[in-house]
This record gives sequence, structure tokens and C-alpha cells, in this order.
Amino acid sequence: MSLRHAALGLLSEGPASGYDLMKMFDVSLANVWPATQSQLYAELGKLADAGLVSVAAEGPRGRKEYAITEEGLAELRHWLIEVEPVRNVRSDMLLRVFFLAQVDPSQAKDYLRRQAEMAAERLAHLESIRDFVESGQDNLSVYGRLVLEYGHHLSTTARDWAEWAEGQIR
Repeated sequence: MSLRHAALGLLSEGPASGYDLMKMFDVSLANVWPATQSQLYAELGKLADAGLVSVAAEGPRGRKEYAITEEGLAELRHWLIEVEPVRNVRSDMLLRVFFLAQVDPSQAKDYLRRQAEMAAERLAHLESIRDFVESGQDNLSVYGRLVLEYGHHLSTTARDWAEWAEGQIR
């Protein structure tokens, strides 16, 4: 996923300022595709230059509200349906697991225990936003629930695996 498509996706639900988009990012997409304010604002400029969004309104202090254009919606739909997702197979965490024999077994166990704890923390974070995500009936909430559930399953599996792996080390 790219920041470009994340912004287009959020704008497909309705016009928003960069500030509004950043707030939406923080409560939804930040769990799967984090972005900084400067990255998002730069991307909005690129989207406008490409004709994928337009400035729908301007307010005080240079506040701009952006709206997705027909070209932007076509680009979003093309990306959703026709472009295969990049499936990253690299894992810095698992690469380290391959070489844990190079440290003391107690250090290897500590490493795996930390992985289980981090997965548990991610799981707790997802649970902390569950009520918010499930409270809405808009498209972002409905499909956000699917993403939340994926994260829940992934974090649960990562935690369980790390606990199991720690028990495998003698």
C-alpha cells in the first residue's frame, strides 16, 4: 500500500483537510500504514498536481479541504482491484531467531519472551481501540473492523508462537 492510495481511500469517503486526514489516519490506518504529518501534506500536494484530488474549499490560515476527483477514484479502484499487493516476506525478527544459537540460551529465551510481550502489547492496543472502531457504521468503520480483526489474529498468533518458541529452547 502506498501513502497515495491511503489518502485517496480516506478522501473517497468525503472531502477533508490535511488535519482531518491526519486525525483519521491516527485512529485507523496508523495500525497498518503509519505516516507523519509532513509525509501526508507532501502527498496531498502530489495528488493535487497529478489531478487525483482537488482543493474543494479554502479556509483561514491557508486551510485547504481536499476532495477526490474522478481520476483519483479511478486510480484508487484500479489499485484496489488490478494491482497485486506486495507481500513482504522479510522479517528482521525471524532473521534473528535463525541465529539465536549464537547467544546464551537464557538470552535467546529473553529475546523470545520480549517478542511475546510486544505482541501482547499490540494486542492490548488493538483491544483499546475496538469500541471506537466498532461504534461507527460508515465504510471506514465497517472495513476497519476487518483490519482490526486481522491484527488481533496476527498478534495473538505471534504471541502464542513466541511463547511456544521460548519453551523449545533448552
